[in-house]
Amino acid sequence: MSYAKLLLDIHDGIATITLNRPEAYNALDMQLATELHDAIVTCSEDAAVRVVVVTGSGPAFCAGGDVKGFVEQLDTIGKHLKLLALALHAAVSRLVRMPKPTIAAVNGVAAGGGMSLSLAGDLIVATESARFTMAYTQIGASPDGSSTFFLPRLVGVKRALELTFLNRVLSAREAMEWGIVHQLFPDDQFQAGVQSLAAQLAQGPTQAYGRAKTLFYNSASETLETQMEHEAQLIAASGYTADFREGVTAFVAKRTPVFQGR
Repeated sequence: MSYAKLLLDIHDGIATITLNRPEAYNALDMQLATELHDAIVTCSEDAAVRVVVVTGSGPAFCAGGDVKGFVEQLDTIGKHLKLLALALHAAVSRLVRMPKPTIAAVNGVAAGGGMSLSLAGDLIVATESARFTMAYTQIGASPDGSSTFFLPRLVGVKRALELTFLNRVLSAREAMEWGIVHQLFPDDQFQAGVQSLAAQLAQGPTQAYGRAKTLFYNSASETLETQMEHEAQLIAASGYTADFREGVTAFVAKRTPVFQGR
């Protein structure tokens, strides 16, 4: 699929998906949401990809839904919002469920659906000038895009409600203090910092990362004993991988392991 509203670059095991509507602060319309889903599935299925970065072009990460488009669709807005939400949700689901680590690289404002999309990254990094805001109730809407799943797990229900009711804007530093952001980079060092982090993950044991994702994301709905059974099954499966053999051999030999993602 050729993309009109995003960029996809794959190099050295790192796939970078860049939302590319800078004139609209990378607001999500149906085409961009559909292209995002396609790009994420492409990365998930490409064996050469070992880590996925999602970021934005221009001054924003993503301003959320395309509100100007909402105004044009007011006569059939329920259908429009549902179709847009389903497209975004398909993209988020694939991002979370893919057996590869993902990085949400928040280069600027993340608002509404853009904040929701950022929360779906396994690791969330940001520029020091980035801002986070739920923004939904500002236009009389309830949240979507996975935010009601991830946000209370990160900051608690009360703070999630505060952010949603009051549309408080969190600075990047505040988002890090609240446990939303993993790491901050000075604006002029952001690209280099993201690439360094992505390269570190791309050189890691990809299958082990994928199994860890599965365990962590499924843990909230499991009992202790069931979760430990899943842990036992997946660590045993890890033992048959080439990366496990390399990891334990390198450990005993006191050398740095060279993982191949197999």
